[in-house]
Amino acid sequence: MFEDLLITIVAGGTTALIEYITAHVATCLIPAFFIAGAMNALLQKEAITKYLGEKTSRWIAYPVAVASGLLLAVCSCTILPLFAGIKKKGAGIGPAIAFLYTAPGTNILAVSLTWSVIGADFALARITLSIIFAVFIGLIISALFPEKRPETTPDAPITCSCEPGTESDQRKVALFIGTLVAVLFVGTWRIFMENTFAGIPLRFIILPCLVALVAMEAWRWFGPDERGMWLSETWDFMRKIFPLLFVGIFVAGVLTALLPENILGMYLGENTIFANLVAVLFGTFMYFPTLVEVPMARMFLDLGMARGPLLAYVLADPVISLPSILVVRKFMGTRQTLVYVVLIVCFCTLAGFIYGSVI
Repeated sequence: MFEDLLITIVAGGTTALIEYITAHVATCLIPAFFIAGAMNALLQKEAITKYLGEKTSRWIAYPVAVASGLLLAVCSCTILPLFAGIKKKGAGIGPAIAFLYTAPGTNILAVSLTWSVIGADFALARITLSIIFAVFIGLIISALFPEKRPETTPDAPITCSCEPGTESDQRKVALFIGTLVAVLFVGTWRIFMENTFAGIPLRFIILPCLVALVAMEAWRWFGPDERGMWLSETWDFMRKIFPLLFVGIFVAGVLTALLPENILGMYLGENTIFANLVAVLFGTFMYFPTLVEVPMARMFLDLGMARGPLLAYVLADPVISLPSILVVRKFMGTRQTLVYVVLIVCFCTLAGFIYGSVI
């Protein structure tokens, strides 16, 4: 009996790992890691955060906050100290919350992985709703808990400048990141695999050209220090996330093998308000490292979970958990944190129900 259980556990986890590695790592996750590394190493994040202050117009602060979260591509364990840092440096509570919400839920790694594993419509719903929620929750909390505006005059705009001794500037950085994004799209979109030229899938024709272009741009536009920083940041993402991701995938495979096939279908298989609320609360009070929620969501979907509750879970899980709630409370206070959590639960529940009704 025990030997059969052990075989089931090992076989389920190993099968899930092999399927994921062969289907997603080379063409999806590795390019996304290089994009995240380039964003962290080459973009001037310090200049971005200067526009998040309470004295800054909301028409500037919130787009910058959301864009910062999208571009920084940080995991949930990294966003908390970054949130604390920009809050201490004078960022307004609303833009700071928009930044806090956006980064773990809609970074390039999470969205690309969701697109590849679950589907394009699900990934687009995730990123669109996360951005909307980030702005609205920030505006609501900022209105409920107004802060005193500093009496000092706004800082002068910060202009991008090249690093001494290099040829790079922010335009070249943007083009370089754009080439990396093209590698990701060509590697993950089925259209490049299904269409062929002379019998060869377009993916295998275009990808080598794009990879060569990335190498040429990196060599000509950036100095040794910048290239080294880019590779170091990329490796740091891989080192921190890959082990956790593989563990999560293995566990998801084990649970898939052990759980009855229709268990989630029985309780969360219909798109009801109750089912969406249960999915959100599960995502809220459980902690999974960033990206692990994606294979977990795939497992839930395979076990019969409706797509509405599934989206509600994915919207909530990366953003709040018991550890993050405890940390955020230190910088926002009990009342603001409570409102923040309640708004997320309500928004995600309603969004999942509407999405499930439409889809």
